[in-house]
This record gives sequence, C-alpha cells and structure tokens, in this order.
Amino acid sequence: MTIVLYDLPSKAKGNAWSPAAWKVRYVLNFKGIPYKTEWVEYPDIENLWKKLGIAHTSLKADGRPHYTVPAIYDPSTGVYLSESLQIAEYLEKTYPDTPIFPHNTLGLQWPFNDVFTSNLSSLWNFITPAICWKLNPTSEVYFRATREESFGQTMENLFPKGDAAVAEWAKLREALGKVDVLYSKTSGPYLMGDTLSWADIVVAGYLTMIKVIFGEDSQEWRNISTWHDGRWKKCIDNLKKYETVV
Repeated sequence: MTIVLYDLPSKAKGNAWSPAAWKVRYVLNFKGIPYKTEWVEYPDIENLWKKLGIAHTSLKADGRPHYTVPAIYDPSTGVYLSESLQIAEYLEKTYPDTPIFPHNTLGLQWPFNDVFTSNLSSLWNFITPAICWKLNPTSEVYFRATREESFGQTMENLFPKGDAAVAEWAKLREALGKVDVLYSKTSGPYLMGDTLSWADIVVAGYLTMIKVIFGEDSQEWRNISTWHDGRWKKCIDNLKKYETVV
C-alpha cells in the first residue's frame, strides 16, 4: 500500500523545498517504501490536520496548537503522524529493512537535528525571505504575515545586504565548519563511515532546502557548495538517488 506524504508546494524547481519534508522523503526513498506526495498550502494545514486527526507538533507563543508539515498517512496501519523525527522513528519500527538508525543508534542520533540547526542561525535571515518569495500566492500571504509578525520587520528588510550580508555568510561558513570536523573524523562519505544514517539525512534535508530555494545556479549555492572542500555539495550528491519526488 502507498503511504501519503503531505508536503508544502512552491514555485521553486521541483516544487519540494521544506527541509523537514525532505528528511522524510529521503527516508521513504532510501527504504524503498511506496509513497505519493499530496501538496498542502500553508493556510490549509491546520483545518486539514484537524479533519484527519493529525496531532499538533508544538504550541504557539499564545498557547494555541501549532500544526506543521510534514505528515504522513500509512494505509497499512491506519496511522496519521506529523513531525519528521517521529515519522522517521515510526518508519524505522514499521519498515525495519534498510535501517536509518543502524546498530541501535537512535538514542545518539535523536538530538542531531537540534545540534545541526544550532549552527544555522546565520542562515535564517537569508532563507526566510527567500522562502517567502518562492511560495505560491496563498501560502506567501500567510507566510509573510506570520513571519513578519515574528521578526518584527518586512521580509525585504530582514534579508541582509552589503557588509551585513558578508558578515552573516562568514558566520554561517564558520558554523558549518564545526559539522565538517565531524565528517572529517569518519572513513567514508557519511557520519558513520560508509553507512548512511539519519544524521546524514538531516544535513541533506537542510542543504537541499538551500539549493532549491536559492537555486542551483545561484551565487549563494555556488558559494556554499565550495566551502570546506566541497563538503556540502557532496552531502547532497551522496543522496542523489534518493531525492526523487513522487
């Protein structure tokens, strides 16, 4: 039976851009689990999730439930589930072949998403406006309103320019260097040597977002893809056979 992956559409090449959804897509493709993507615009998520019985993943600042993409529906078990790591853990338990937490490493890999994203703080002022500009009109209106309220300024003003941009890119390069050190300690292309695992999928999910949102031919991605001896381009290239969007 075919799993349904709920994801956010865009005007970007290939449509798929959400790093959280990319993580789940990589897992599904890696495990060879049949699935199809259903695209959901930002303003439609909450009502659809309530209708389907998909739980919220967190609480907003005012205490209201926060409903997020990705989510899946597995018709073989009747399970609806959201949040990428919870989905990954479910898929690992339900479809254990081709493990993404090999050698009982779930406990070690569980916090890696937070560790990795803590090194991306300099990215958000660039990528948030860029995401806004790549969304379809109905999602762009929603995204702009919620993010401008959160950041306290327009998307156009948020995007760093001039010397500020140079400084922020330098900070991001330095921060990613900490992750590059982890990769340099292994004997293969992945954090577990020759074994692909969840941690590599986390890294690839965020890098794929950057490449898709800015564009493969953009100066931003061309720069990042050369950092640390081409480490970040290699991270995506190593998972290329698992990036099919269906």
